[in-house]
This record gives sequence, C-alpha cells and structure tokens, in this order.
Amino acid sequence: MSVTLGIDIGTSGTKTLAIDERGAILASASAEYPCDHPRPGWSEQDPQLWWDATVKTVQAVLVQGRFKADDVAGIGLSGQMHGSVFLDDAGQVIRPALLWNDQRTAAECAEIEERAGGREALVRMVANPALTGFTAPKLLWVRKHEPKAWDRVRQVLLPKDYIRYRLTGTYATEVSDASGTLMLDVANRRWSTELLGKLDLDPKLLPPCYESPEVSSQVSGQGANATGLKPGTPVVGGGGDQPAGAVGNGIVRPGVVSATMGTSGVVFAHTAELGFDPLGRLQRGCHAVPGAFHVMGVVLAAGGSLQWFRNELGKAEMALAKERGIDPYFILSDEAATVGPGAEGLFFLPYLTGERTPHFDPDAKGAWIGLTVRHGRGHLIRSILEGAAYAMRDSLELIREMGTAIHQIRVSGGGARNPLWRQIQADVYGHDVHTLQSTEGPALGVAILAQVGTGGYASVAEACDAIIRLEDRTSVDPKGEMFYNRGYVLYRQLYHDLRASFQKIGKLVGES
Repeated sequence: MSVTLGIDIGTSGTKTLAIDERGAILASASAEYPCDHPRPGWSEQDPQLWWDATVKTVQAVLVQGRFKADDVAGIGLSGQMHGSVFLDDAGQVIRPALLWNDQRTAAECAEIEERAGGREALVRMVANPALTGFTAPKLLWVRKHEPKAWDRVRQVLLPKDYIRYRLTGTYATEVSDASGTLMLDVANRRWSTELLGKLDLDPKLLPPCYESPEVSSQVSGQGANATGLKPGTPVVGGGGDQPAGAVGNGIVRPGVVSATMGTSGVVFAHTAELGFDPLGRLQRGCHAVPGAFHVMGVVLAAGGSLQWFRNELGKAEMALAKERGIDPYFILSDEAATVGPGAEGLFFLPYLTGERTPHFDPDAKGAWIGLTVRHGRGHLIRSILEGAAYAMRDSLELIREMGTAIHQIRVSGGGARNPLWRQIQADVYGHDVHTLQSTEGPALGVAILAQVGTGGYASVAEACDAIIRLEDRTSVDPKGEMFYNRGYVLYRQLYHDLRASFQKIGKLVGES
C-alpha cells in the first residue's frame, strides 16, 4: 500500500490526512489555533502554533490509520500563502509571522511600484502588482519599522515551508507558493533577481525553489522523533493553499474553474499560458501542475464575513448548536432561508479586512446598505451570503474578460456545504455549480502531489483523473439569475460610491 500524507497549514488550524494510491482517505485530523490582531488591519501568528498542530495531527493520523510509518511513501505540504516567517542564523523565529490578510504595508507597496518603475513594469517582472497581502512588502515593512529585528534576519520562509524546515531541517519552497511573494519571476519559474536588486533584498534570504510534485527534502531524525514519521520519508514541494486546493478539486486543465468559499473566497482557473494584464487585476502565478500557470481572484473575507457574524452576533445560535450537536452555520442558514432573494433591498459589502480583487484597497470597509426597520437577523445573514457571492462574481467577470473559458465551476469550502449558499452562488454566477465527493481541498491536493512525486502516477492530471469525482450539481434558477444580475449592477456601484469615504474613515481611525 502506497500511503501519502497531506499537511495543510491554515489560518485558523492545521489539517493532516492520509490517502492511499486510489485517493481513499485513510485518516484525518485537525487542530485549531488563534490569530492575533495587535492593531486594526494587522494579522500575525506564532509559527510555533503551526508546528505544534502539525505534530499533533500527524501523530493522530498515524494512530487512526490502518498503516504504519513505514507505509508512508511521501508527504505533501500546503498552507496559507504570502505569510512571512523571519529566521535568524540559528533558524530561530525572530518575530510573529505577518499573514496574508495583514494590511499594514500600503506604503511599502507604493515604494515597490516606484522602485520597479511603475505598475506595468512590475507586472512584467513578477506577473503581479504590489498588494498588501504579499510577502515582499512585509519584508520592507520589517526592515523599515523594526531595524533591529531585520538585522538578525538570515532566512525568510512561507508558512508551509517553515513546517518543512522543522520536519526536515531543509530550507526550500516551490513555485506555486513562491508566486505569491511578489519576488518570483513567474514566467521563468525562478526568483526575480531583477526585482530583488531594485528592492535591495539579498537573494540568499530566500530558499531554493522546486516544482510542486518534486521531492525537495526528507524527514530528519529530529522531525521523525517529534512526529512518529520514518526518517528519510520524501517531502515534495507541495503548494500554496489555493493551487493545492485546485489540485484537490481537479482544476488541472483549461475550462474548469474552482470557486472556494472559505475564510477568504478564491476563484481559480488553470491556464496553459501566463498571459499579461498591465493593470494586474487578477493574481497570476505558477500552478502546482509543472509547466502550467493560473489566474486567481481573491475576496479577503468571503466566508470570513459569515464567520465574523457567527462569532460576534450569533452567540445564541452557537450555544443552541452546541446543545443540539450540529453546525451553527446551518442554524444561521435556516434563518437566511426565511428571506427571499435580495433580502428586501439589503446589501452587504464583505470588505471586513480590506479587499483584494478587483479593488486592491486595504482601506475598504464592510458595510450593510439599505437597512430599514423591516430588516431582521434573517435579512442580515442572507445579505452576507449574497454579498460574498457578488464579490466572487467580480473575479469570474475578470477571468471571462481576459479570455479564459469557463465550462464548469466547482465549488468548495464552507459555502459549498450549504444548499442555500450553493444556490445563491449558482444564481449570482449565472452558471451551474458542482460539488465533489471529497471536500478536503489543499490537504488532499498535496497528498496527490506526493503520490505523483513518489512515482504513484506519471502526472498530476493523471492522478486527478483517477482520484477526483464529481458528486452533485446545483442548477441555475432562471428567475434568481435575472434578479441577481440586476442586484450585481447595484452591488458594483456601491464600492465606487463609498471608496472616498472608506479612505476618510481609515484616516479618522488612525488619528484616534
């Protein structure tokens, strides 16, 4: 039996699963941890939390599964993209990692574009504009605001690659995750020495870069002692959570698109060519499929908006769900289902942590617009579901505009588990949506990559053809589609109407 593990270092928790060569899940375990927000718009995490969760979940999977450590042929790593782990010359963490949804680096983004010679020149170098979530601006921020810490930095790693280091003792990354650092020459799948030179960043700060199924390292004795894995077990490059999740959803050929409604919302399409947009309106990067590329739109707080509502305004539902032993999100969706499309004129802008696609605006704010005395909790919840879907449609529209065909949309994440939210997505997108038999996403994706990297399959596409299966289809309701087409026009206008006010609110908060 050829067993591979997939380890996914998420923002709110780590998941480890084991699959056999047919893709059957043999065991799975998760462990949660907190995220710190020391100031408005800031987001940090202690990397030790990721390692502790990795050890815990790997040990649990080895206990649960009907296999031994000797049966594990390989390991794949995935994780939240763009985060920055700063290590000193002894490999010790210097400060908490700055995460993908951290918005403190607007000034550094402007500096990067200026040093690069403008946005279009920057996009030609690294395929993307400078966004606050990316890794490069975080390096410049630490260099400027924490010079004593910066003087100690000898290595910068992405979250999953810190786990690789703890597991193997090796510094390494791979092209899909590196694409989100703003430091990779995406077209040539290597670090951009041109941009690094313009930013006065030493290339030695960055690890060697591999293809996603390529073996990058082996489990060390120390990693084996901590986890129970066998020393020498191969660890493949893996992938950033979105490219890895795309592999787990079978997005490995043109025309099939994924719409993942997790904490963030991501629309992801496979492309054979990198393409070029001087405005950089969509994220472009190397796919976890060797030689292929992707385009990606990101909504920073899609499912995260409903999570915020649950945590802050849904405490009664959480208590009731605990008492009944059910998911509180289903209680919330039941409330939303009592309300018709459009929530009686109530719109929600899901910009709780700023927004990426298509606005690139760290000052954007969440908002309910259209509130009246008729609106109750069901309206509030339904408007959140609709607002997140409208925001995802922004990315779909850009993908279509740039000539990428969309023949099938596969939905995943929390928004795919809920029948009401699936129907809203189908009607807002104007396209039937499909779910998959497996909902494991990035962890499954990198376990598949490990199967390829250790010889189980000849290619990623071959592995996905053998393992990925469609489960259900939600068809578009023509009346719903017509209604949401009108609503989407209003939704798009609201951001432009409020953009200047968002900036003024940000300045006001900064003065308080």
